[in-house]
Amino acid sequence: MDVVVSSKNCEVSDRFREHVADKLIRLEKHDHRIIRVDVLLAKEARPREPERNVRIELTARSKGPIVRAEASAEDKMAALDLAVDKMAAQMRRAADRRKVHRGQHKPESVAEAMARSRPPAAPTVDPDAEATTERQVGPVAVTGDGPLVVRQKTHQGSPMTLEQALYEMELVGHDFYLFVEKETEQPSVVYRRRGYDYGVIALDVT
Repeated sequence: MDVVVSSKNCEVSDRFREHVADKLIRLEKHDHRIIRVDVLLAKEARPREPERNVRIELTARSKGPIVRAEASAEDKMAALDLAVDKMAAQMRRAADRRKVHRGQHKPESVAEAMARSRPPAAPTVDPDAEATTERQVGPVAVTGDGPLVVRQKTHQGSPMTLEQALYEMELVGHDFYLFVEKETEQPSVVYRRRGYDYGVIALDVT
């Protein structure tokens, strides 16, 4: 890449020319087709704004379209930095457009990213249709949601005394124990209360 520096109403030192070449060489990473960059350094003789009395104009020529950028500042170094940043931004946008044109991945917009991050809409449920849905959960016919968990177990056992039921309850480590009381033959449950107290519930079958 060739760099040609010219000036208007001012002189350009060799050191500044080297600095310009070092700055512009970074543009090749955005567009490797650059052949030449013309740099014009101009200084206003009677500036209306003293903080913008130096202007840098860049013209990049390549196998593609010409890219131009300019910037003004109080000194030539600052103006050069601003102009190079503007040209780099233009080249990045042009490179993105070429990628999309060639069928490569298009950068995702903010709107697309937000739409993708939204949770899917909940399906519409007809309350009447749900009420008429019936399913069998274990031995229970459930309409709608019904119980979440139904578990049925059958245990074989012999009638026993309350003392035996307490022993069996402590043996299995549960807080209750279902048994048939030996003397009354009533279905009963012994359960743990606070501390070492226990309770007994008996079912009177009529």
